[in-house]
Amino acid sequence: MLKSHVYFAFCKRFWENYLYYFVIFRRKIYDEYNDEEVELTKGDTKLIRRLLEGKAPHADFDPYQPYVEFFAWDDSKHPLSNAPEPKRRFIPSKWESKKVLELVRAFRMGRIKFDDKPKEESNLYDVWADDSSLAERQGLAHIPAPKFKLPGHEESFNPSGEYIPSQEEINALQLIPEEDRPKFIAQRFKSYRSVPAFDKAVSERFGRCLDLYLCPRARKKRINIDPETLKPKLPSRKDLKPYPTTCYLEYKGHKGPVISVTAESTGQWIASGSNDGSVRVWEVETGRCLRVWDIGEPVQQVVWNPLPELPLLAIAAGQDVFILKTGLESEEEQKKIEELLRIETPTAPDDSDKNASFITWGLDEKHGGIRLKHFKTVSSLEWHRKGDYLSTLMPHGESRSVLIHQLSKKLTQRIPYKLRGLPVSSAFHPNRSIFFISTKKDVRVFDLLKQKLLKKLEPGVREVSSIGIHPGGDNVIVGSKDGKLCWFDMDLSSHPYKVLKPHKKDISKVSFHHSYPLFSSCSDDCTAYVFHGKVYSDLNQNPLIVPLEILRGHASADGRGVLDCKFHPRQPWLFTAGADSVIRLYCH
Repeated sequence: MLKSHVYFAFCKRFWENYLYYFVIFRRKIYDEYNDEEVELTKGDTKLIRRLLEGKAPHADFDPYQPYVEFFAWDDSKHPLSNAPEPKRRFIPSKWESKKVLELVRAFRMGRIKFDDKPKEESNLYDVWADDSSLAERQGLAHIPAPKFKLPGHEESFNPSGEYIPSQEEINALQLIPEEDRPKFIAQRFKSYRSVPAFDKAVSERFGRCLDLYLCPRARKKRINIDPETLKPKLPSRKDLKPYPTTCYLEYKGHKGPVISVTAESTGQWIASGSNDGSVRVWEVETGRCLRVWDIGEPVQQVVWNPLPELPLLAIAAGQDVFILKTGLESEEEQKKIEELLRIETPTAPDDSDKNASFITWGLDEKHGGIRLKHFKTVSSLEWHRKGDYLSTLMPHGESRSVLIHQLSKKLTQRIPYKLRGLPVSSAFHPNRSIFFISTKKDVRVFDLLKQKLLKKLEPGVREVSSIGIHPGGDNVIVGSKDGKLCWFDMDLSSHPYKVLKPHKKDISKVSFHHSYPLFSSCSDDCTAYVFHGKVYSDLNQNPLIVPLEILRGHASADGRGVLDCKFHPRQPWLFTAGADSVIRLYCH
């Protein structure tokens, strides 16, 4: 193709030179029709020369002469053509109708077909092919530099008044660091000639050159993603009812902050412990206070025995743990409880035997129950599902921080594991012989039969405050003092499956419902959150977590808010204990 262009240009140039030579210099041209040579005049040669130069044939012709209007339309009242519109513009086109009829016949006969189905893209690709991203980089990798910022209104020689700063504003600008200070201060001049030269022009251009020379430029491959597709598809809250939404009843009577609240297994009674040293038993439906114990020390936690035939209450206050009768038992249950709480001779620690009991089992004649004297302050209690074992936790007990007491044999044993860090809370597995101990940094899972560490859950939070075990036993929630709530799926990983941050302050307690797919958390920001947490039997399907409701109503006292929350054992109700000395019942 290139050779043909060169040949054509060569031939054109050759014949131009040939014609110029024979016509201009010799003034002769061959006439093929008459078979003779004709001698040209001077006028003919001038005409040919002008044509070869691309000019008009006659020198007298002016191509740029002024245009003369041939029609004067200033005083006209009618258009040049006042003919009526033709009839064809108001009737359907005959040829268009024929074309449409032809297309309709083609559709009916099947000569024209429509493929409504979208073409399926093949999933097959060449494994050994080049990367598509690399294939797109063919050619020069030139990236144009960003353009310089255009001048604004403040750089005008006569800007409007709102762009001109006052003297106070100019003085304030001098106090700003130089890198944050504006590079130009608007001024007003009388004329454009009085504008002086820009004193920072050289430094500004030098900085621009440095940016062009030193700052690398790279192409960023932007991905257009619809933000709605990133949101998880959650079911509607209306489809997840029932769950607690409204405060139904308040239980008032404590004089100090209510530290702990617990519900009886039948759901008819609740017990609460306060910082004023009192423990109260309430009727759930009426709010009537049935019984009051004056412990004499701030109560850390109260836990009801999970067995309905053993309505016992475990209370942690100071260095003592009380197991008391509540007076709600029948005559047959009363005999069984009296025999269970009978201690013939109090057991005392023996200094000569290191493996001997290191707490004292004794009768509490004042309150009518058993008193377990510990050597450090007890902060947490937890009953086993069978109601015979009770775990106690002492944060500063060192190697004997976590103890397990057997009520039927009046024996105490410690966990044969060395804990690193201060323990915070403990819990039994609902179905297996597994024990959970949470420290400030992690949660350790122990097998009591094999006496070994099974797993260590790492929430990655500032400090763990409480834990809750799902009734299925394979999922754990962890509350922290930085307002984060971590959901662990132990079959999945030792790291959190989901991390939520519902609260602005420390999370006090977390808890699961025993029969409904609900769990909750309470915090010092005077709120309690209710979540839907459904665990599927299919191991390939992840748990579903949906925020449901924010429960408010408690008042803050000494920087504390809601201190404890527990679900009703049979109804989708939630009990919350606050620092304002009030217990609230939230119903659906």
